[in-house]
Amino acid sequence: MLRSKPAKNDDYSSALHCSLLSLGSNRGDRVDNIRQALSRLSTECNILTTSSYYETEPFGNAKQPPFINIATSINTNLSPIELLHFCKSIEVQMGRTSAPKWTERVIDIDILLYDSIIMDTPSLTIPHPYMHLRNFVLVPCNEIMPDAVHPILHKNIGELLALCNDNLYVQLFHNE
Repeated sequence: MLRSKPAKNDDYSSALHCSLLSLGSNRGDRVDNIRQALSRLSTECNILTTSSYYETEPFGNAKQPPFINIATSINTNLSPIELLHFCKSIEVQMGRTSAPKWTERVIDIDILLYDSIIMDTPSLTIPHPYMHLRNFVLVPCNEIMPDAVHPILHKNIGELLALCNDNLYVQLFHNE
């Protein structure tokens, strides 16, 4: 379960923190891209659970290949900003380049939740501002953490999924 806010001094290194991440790929070997990203994440984070692989319809731009998406929960002593920088470094190492929003990508790693904190900075917003609107995020999250509570909406993942109006397909991908 996600923990409460850290102390006022924002000392994240004194304990392990639970974070929920979303990973997606729709360029190249999508499954291998996800596996490589998980392997790289494991060098700095303890991976607790990983969802099944789901093939999903592209959000925002249908004129691209379908994605493979997963969710994973991790323990980390990285601060939220350090975790963001670590995730972005993995994306760059794997060949992600700057591109317009909603286009093909080798790997995309998003921080959805981090403990139960609420954070809004120019570089990072937690909880992820659109997670509750996207089935490709909610379906894998519901598989591994259905009771995790969105700290702003005060609903768990299962409730958010039941309320989500996203009609894009999300189907289990059996070629793992």
